[in-house]
Order: sequence, then C-alpha cells, then structure tokens
Amino acid sequence: MKILVADKISPSGVAYFRRQPGFEVIEAYNTPPAKLLELVRDVHAIAVRSETKITAEVLAAAPLLKVVGRAGVGVDNVDVDAATERGVIVMNTPSGNTIATAELTFTHILCGARPVPQAAASMRAGQWDRKSFSGIELFRKTLGIVGLGRIGAEVAKRAQAFGMRVLAYDPYLAPARAKAIQVEAVTLDDLLAQADYITVHMPLTDATHYMIDEAAFAKAKPGLRIFNCARGGIIKEAALIAALKSGRVAAAGLDVFEDEPLAKESELRTLPNVTLTPHLGASTAEAQDAVGVEVAEQITDVLNGGVIRNAVNMPTIDAAALKILGPYLELGAKLGTLVQQISPAQVATLRITYWGKIVDLDADAVTRSIMRGYLRRISGEAVNFVNAPFTLERLGVKAEIIKSTGETDYAELIQVEAVAADGTSRSATGTLIGKANSPRLVALNGREVEAAPSGALLIYENHDEPGIIGMVGTLMGRDEVNIAAMSLSRNNAGGTALCVLNLDSQPSEKVLKELTSHRAIKQAVVVNL
Repeated sequence: MKILVADKISPSGVAYFRRQPGFEVIEAYNTPPAKLLELVRDVHAIAVRSETKITAEVLAAAPLLKVVGRAGVGVDNVDVDAATERGVIVMNTPSGNTIATAELTFTHILCGARPVPQAAASMRAGQWDRKSFSGIELFRKTLGIVGLGRIGAEVAKRAQAFGMRVLAYDPYLAPARAKAIQVEAVTLDDLLAQADYITVHMPLTDATHYMIDEAAFAKAKPGLRIFNCARGGIIKEAALIAALKSGRVAAAGLDVFEDEPLAKESELRTLPNVTLTPHLGASTAEAQDAVGVEVAEQITDVLNGGVIRNAVNMPTIDAAALKILGPYLELGAKLGTLVQQISPAQVATLRITYWGKIVDLDADAVTRSIMRGYLRRISGEAVNFVNAPFTLERLGVKAEIIKSTGETDYAELIQVEAVAADGTSRSATGTLIGKANSPRLVALNGREVEAAPSGALLIYENHDEPGIIGMVGTLMGRDEVNIAAMSLSRNNAGGTALCVLNLDSQPSEKVLKELTSHRAIKQAVVVNL
C-alpha cells in the first residue's frame, strides 16, 4: 500500500504510517498540481491538511485511491462529490482539536468579559490606565451555546466550572443528552433573549449561514457578548459590526471569518471591543500531534479492511458499532444480491423495510450494504459502501427506506424488494438466527421459506403436482450436483409451489434448460451468493 502525505502532518503521524508492514510512505509537501497528478497514479491513500487541493482531476488520476484523510475538521480542499462518485472515502479528524478549540473559545469568552488584550496593549504603549479596562464577571451569568457537539459540550463544562448558567440550542440535541450534561435545551429565540454570552459551534451549512444576523441581534439581550471559533459565515459580520457600534453587542471574539485571511481594511480590525485571532482553534502542539496520529490511524484502518471512522461521505462504523451491525451487514448484502438476480433488469424502486430491533439502530450502513449487494453483479467491484447510493441513483433506481413498527414473528427482519415500473416486484426477506447471528432467508416473493443464503441456490416455481421434487433431484444427481438443503412452500394443494435448494455446486446450462422446459416448471433461476 502506498500512502502520499501531501501536507505536513505531525512526525508522530508519519511515524505511525512507517511502522505498518507493507506500507510505503511518500512525503511530498507543497507539490505543484502537475506533479501531484503524477504522484497519485499508484497511491492507495492521501493524507492532507488544508493546503493541497484534491480536485476531481486529481481523483481521476488516482485509480487505486481508496481514502483521503484530512488532518483537521474542514474538507473544503477535497472534492467530496467527485470522491464519492469514485468510491473514495473522505475522512476528517474532528476530535483531535476538540480541547484546543474549546479552550480557545473560553479564552475569547474571558477576554470578552475582562479586556485583557486591550489592557496589555496600553501597557506596552507605556500607559497605566486602570479606569478604561473595567470588566464584568462570568459568575451567575448565562452562556448560550449554539450547537452542542463535542466542542460545545466541552465549553459547557468550563462554563459550569465558572458558575455560569448554560443554555443550548441544537435542533438535534436529545433531551436525555441535555440533561446528562446539565444544560437547558431552548429555542434559538429564547437563547438570544436570555444569554449574556453566546458562542457558536455549528458547521457552516445552508441552514446555518448567517444564522446570527440583524434579526438575531435585534432579539438579543442588550449588552450581549458573542464569540465564534467554529466557522466564518455563521455570524454575519456586517450585522455584528453594526451591533458593536450601536452598543447592542458589548464585545465580540472571533477566530474565524467569512473570508480568510481577514482583509487588512476590515472594519473589525478597528473596533476596540473586538478580540481577533487568525484561525488558531487547532493551533496547539497537542492538537497538531493528535490530528496527525488520528488521521494516520484512520487511514490505516481503512487500508487494512478495519473500521471506518469520521467519514464525511459514508456512515462512520467504529469497532463497537461494527460488532453489533456486522451480522446485519452480511445479511443485507446477501439479500440485495439475491433480489437483483431474481428481478428484471429494469427496476424503478429498491424498497428496503426494517422490522424489530434493527429499527432502533443506525441502519444507514446496512442500507448501503444492501445497495452494494444489489449492485455488485451490475457495477462490479467498483461499487462500494461510499458510492452505492450514487450508483443506484445514476441507474434511475429510487431507494425507499421504511422502518416498520408492525408485528412480525421474528425479533428482527429485513425485506429487500425490487419494484418494476409496472408495479410488479420481487422480494427477499431475512433475519438472524442462533447465538452466532447467522443470516437466514425466511421469505421469498412473500412466500415463507427457510434457507441459508449462501453458495448456489436453485429457486424454482412450479404447478403443485406429484413427482416434481423427484424429477428435480434426478436432474441434479445426473449432473453430479449435490443438494445440501431444501425448503418447500406452496399456497395450496394443487396450486403453486416454490422451492429453494442449497446446492454444493453450480448445475450445468444443459440441466437448467431441461428443467425450465418441463411443463410444470413456471420459472427457475440459480442465484449465486
């Protein structure tokens, strides 16, 4: 495996790569774009920070590439859509700088309460001005945290240590989580109205862009102090400048900006009640070392076929989740592959329904495993967990996911159904059985069966009449194909029967042709799992 370290990460991270058997590490910093296209031709992984741009052109030039790892949070320098289309995992390292960013945030909060930077500047100018730099205390004040992820939660802990009341606005914050970390979950309007201090810790998205704007400042408590060490653009800078000038906002601290680097002529540089830092959130020795090692560990896990963590274009599967979801992933892949082989080529909808215990799990990875199984014989080995949804969409197949609360005879159940444009469908339903959580096929096209989804399956439907099972057995015997197991289902005596045979080997085309030409056989197919 060849790993390209395109930007300078910590020596500990590079050393971690070099300790892995079978890894070849290339360190190529500040590489010109043309040279980069040459270097990536035979690499399996690329580690970057923010300098190197992993464009669609770079991705197209790297046919062996499996993963791009960003030592840091943002992935703005990686074309994630192009990577996803090519099945390349894109990962970041969001936890490595958590403490560093939380501590910087609280440094800004303290500087917003006590104007230490301004007082220090006056001292350097030879002054002794005690009256101009009076501040306020944090004790018994209210801090509003917008976004209670890892960093927001760490800021909350520090605020509570200072005796502050902590409010939190986060649309995804579960009440149990808020209670566990002793914060009050409120609406954004309530937070604006009550908070003496506000700090934002949201990602920059269409929904969060300019979340704090003129309207928000109008709703805010007069004398607010506000801070942003997350992403520029969450707070509208023009609105902040106006609020600072009017006194609506008493102080602000910013580590991030709408455009970086901050323009020399920016009015923010001239305001006396603003503390500015040049995007230092992760700039500690510990954080730099941590993200370098973290990205090396994550890339190594992917290349060695292990767990996938912090992927931005597929669900994260850590060791604990993989232990739980592993059997479902196998079952889902087999059901997807089976359904594709018994369905017509043109399918309009792939409907996936979950029942039972799996409904309460994060089944996104299982869904992707089903899609990958369905596409495996269509798109080959190029399809993987990352690009399976994209590939399915490109084929014009709509994915429909249902989590059912209906009753079943099983503790958990997965059904995969391929629906054609005319409404006809083919389906396979499976569950896990025994202490080993072995995959088991329990229904086929709505008919109850009981079969292990492995190896070669002969599935045939016939008019229910005497002698069919014997005839099929004779054909298989003549072809020297051993029948390992059999499951038979029929709707009523003399009606239609469905049979699933587990075979030890693949029957010949000649025997299959003889089978399908029998007057009682309505259809027959061999499925390879």
